[in-house]
Amino acid sequence: MLLKGRGGGSPCNSHRLTATMSSVARPDPAETPEEQRFLSTEEAAALERELLEDYRFGRQQLVELCGHASAVAVTKVFPLPTLSRKQRTVLVVCGPEQNGAVGLVCARHLRVFEYEPTIFYPTRSLDLLHRDLTTQCEKMDIPFLSYLPTEVQLINDAYGLVVDAVLGPGVQPGEIGGPCTRALATLKLLSIPLVSLDIPSGWDAETGGGDSEDGLRPDVLVSLAAPKRCAGRFSGRHHFVAGRFVPDDVRRKFALRLPGYSGTDCVAAL
Repeated sequence: MLLKGRGGGSPCNSHRLTATMSSVARPDPAETPEEQRFLSTEEAAALERELLEDYRFGRQQLVELCGHASAVAVTKVFPLPTLSRKQRTVLVVCGPEQNGAVGLVCARHLRVFEYEPTIFYPTRSLDLLHRDLTTQCEKMDIPFLSYLPTEVQLINDAYGLVVDAVLGPGVQPGEIGGPCTRALATLKLLSIPLVSLDIPSGWDAETGGGDSEDGLRPDVLVSLAAPKRCAGRFSGRHHFVAGRFVPDDVRRKFALRLPGYSGTDCVAAL
């Protein structure tokens, strides 16, 4: 999802964790490009309008669906029974735009799934949805960091993985202020696994640009609704699409020929 609007919107540390990640289904090399269609920025915006205006999805509803599915994707790659206590700790870094709202929901569901999330949310949006989601996390005793250590080893030692929910499509680091930009510079240096929501923060939604100064190289990418065009440049371990809520008619309209969802799963591995 784009879900953008101002005010609205690495290697593992243990062989067991690496083995777990390797067990997740990988794409079939025989698949044709048409079966893994990436959306342009214009197409993604049109798909979002279709959901909001024609199908009458609410903004909060879409954020909740995307955040829940993002948490489920984390459980697919890092299943709780295989993790040590330290590996269950998750740092969720949220920006003030809509991707940050998805990150807050993701953190809440990770807590429900018995992980141990901590949130860093340095530039808080005044939007009512963001405030409500923040209150929900606080009421569930999810801790919020007052600052992010610049010494990356402190983060590597304290957490098992990091969720990047800082920027979404069309949002540039300079648009959201210094604290988030500094956080991205720190995330680039981490050695623990990184999970990016929708697009890696700092990437251009069309071209990727993962080698840019503020770009990240996540281990896991969770595309929301459908993969954006930049996902074609993703070279991490696992790529999921979280779009089971997208109606069949909308999938056909946008030629979304993607892997099927198994059972009751809300995410599918690409």
